[in-house]
Amino acid sequence: MASESESNLRLEIGHVLFIDLVGYSKLLIDEQKERLRQLTDIVMATPQVSEATNEELVRLPTGDGMALVFRNSSEEPARCALEVARALKGHPEIQVRMGIHSGPVSKVTDLNGRTNIAGAGINLAQRVMDCGDAGHILLSQRVTDDLAQYRQWSPHLHDLGECEVKHGIKLSVTNLFGDDFGNAAVPAKFADAIARRKATGKFQIGLAIAAVLLLAAGIIFFRFKSGPKSPQIRSAEAAPKSIAVLPFDNLSRDPENAYFSEGIQDEILTRLAKIAELKVISRTSTQRFKSSPDNLPQIAQQLGVANILEGSVQKPSDQVRVNVQLIHAATDTHLWAETYDRKLTDVFAIESEIAKAIAERLQAKLTGTAEHVLASRPTENPEAHQLYLKGRYFWNKRTTENLKKAIDYFERAIGKDPAYAVAYSGLADAHAVLPYYSASPPKNDAQKALTAARKAVELDASLAEAHTSLANALVLNLQFSASVPEFQRAIELNPNYATAHHWYGELLQNDGRFGEAVAELRRAQELDPLSLIINSVLGSTLTVADRDDEAIEQLRKTIEMDPTFDLTYWFLGQAYEDKGRLAEAIAQYEKATQLNPDPAVLASLARAYALVGSKENARKILDNLTTESRQRYIPAYSLAVIHLSLGDKEEALRLLEKSYEDRAPFDTGVFGSIKIDRRLDPLRGDPRFQALVRKVMSGAVSETP
Repeated sequence: MASESESNLRLEIGHVLFIDLVGYSKLLIDEQKERLRQLTDIVMATPQVSEATNEELVRLPTGDGMALVFRNSSEEPARCALEVARALKGHPEIQVRMGIHSGPVSKVTDLNGRTNIAGAGINLAQRVMDCGDAGHILLSQRVTDDLAQYRQWSPHLHDLGECEVKHGIKLSVTNLFGDDFGNAAVPAKFADAIARRKATGKFQIGLAIAAVLLLAAGIIFFRFKSGPKSPQIRSAEAAPKSIAVLPFDNLSRDPENAYFSEGIQDEILTRLAKIAELKVISRTSTQRFKSSPDNLPQIAQQLGVANILEGSVQKPSDQVRVNVQLIHAATDTHLWAETYDRKLTDVFAIESEIAKAIAERLQAKLTGTAEHVLASRPTENPEAHQLYLKGRYFWNKRTTENLKKAIDYFERAIGKDPAYAVAYSGLADAHAVLPYYSASPPKNDAQKALTAARKAVELDASLAEAHTSLANALVLNLQFSASVPEFQRAIELNPNYATAHHWYGELLQNDGRFGEAVAELRRAQELDPLSLIINSVLGSTLTVADRDDEAIEQLRKTIEMDPTFDLTYWFLGQAYEDKGRLAEAIAQYEKATQLNPDPAVLASLARAYALVGSKENARKILDNLTTESRQRYIPAYSLAVIHLSLGDKEEALRLLEKSYEDRAPFDTGVFGSIKIDRRLDPLRGDPRFQALVRKVMSGAVSETP
């Protein structure tokens, strides 16, 4: 039953300290709990927290840290940050970063009468914190202005300039530090920008002079003739039947319920994606934004949509409350809002009603198939559904341990409901990607992925996700031609499924069908514009299609999106290598290995060293990887590339045969399969290599593990 929620909201200004444990995700579960306990004890012992009343302070757990919302002044979170920083001097094993901002927060009363806090004030404090590294205490401009009025704070305020946060907004940030607190170093996000400004200073002066001369030559006339230009908001031009579903706020006090709010958002998005007339942005891109953001037009511009769906979820016991509002982003106009209070067992009905209401508001026609999908109940077992949502939650985190957790949850969901098709699809996906994170031969998981995917399709042949899982599992088992109709069926069932377009594009690239591959990847990019992997793979495909200049432009844009994503540097290095710019290629490969010393990237670096005559460096990398291969799995394909660059064709052929046995006769992305990898060109005339290529591409692989 729908009910009004506005009476539960009260807007006020909060002074927020956001604290985040650095390196939290790399810790073991027991270590995570211990670090959080230690940090909580330190924070609770500060006078600003221990002496505050409930009316003066609200503490919000965030999973890997906490947010403290003070009511009195911006000095309170600053003093608290100093106390925490000083206390942590005695705990070098605990590394944190902190961000402080004063802004609007909302007090929300949940179904059990408990109070929670949300709003732009908290979101911006987190964004400020995200601009820093371990030890930093960063302040927003508003907090800086407040503290600058006090003599005791002024000597410790150090302007850093602007930081562009993930969704494109630029924040003016100040570093707060002294002799015994904070981090005096310039954060990594600012160091690169400062270096660029210094390097381009002379150029900018010259450009300014040139601009004056051009104006004197008559540019003023041209400007008046053309009319004034202002920034174009893409959301105003976006298709009216386009939508992005932002992450739903978890209003439950238990941070472990984050999986549930993420799951509800994901399932609503999935249902909307089945409506053919709608353009629906994928989860990967929307996860970069918090719900209730402060600049909807800018977010809509980045995502290429006209409409935004925001929401929040509460899950007290066996009840669920879902709040949603549909907004036309360019005008910030509310098109529709609703609150659903139901039993937990009715969650599928809530998702269906929301999807139908949005389709109606956006005037998107529902086919019979779409109506069936929207009304579907994937399982009648609530416990199985909870386990499945936890599986997807950990799957999205993409680390070895989290993928193993995901597999466990999917298997438990299947145990509760053996007819749960999407749980089998999730299980297949987790097994399919696990080898790339756990450094194990793909054959260990390939058959498990294929078995689970086939069961998913058998249980529900109308699921695009199941057909995509099956297609991907077939590729992992080197059954390339068999995967094609599965990808095509998935895209037919759900044209909005970016993952299907992405993986199909990679398959087409591996087969040398570059034009089709680029088309599929551009469609994937349109549906998931902020996906780092899709943007990177698009650049890599442009490289193998001999469109190096386009590739370099695409990959540079991707690096601007996230300078810490290692694959983009690897792919950019190959584009430079293809153009004969080996010094620049080596620089990019080195950046990639600094971020992640992956054997495949090291192989590219070694090969580039060999090409410039530095065979000693190439052989050193080879020796290190060979030694390491005795302790853990190192892809034979990567070793083959280095041996070939050093002139050892026989060993390269032996290792390529082994890569086939391991079901890994390819490298990620840019190089494609053994069929098209240009690095293997010295072997193309060898009959043994030709036979191996035919064997790989024919899919002649036994399905027994």
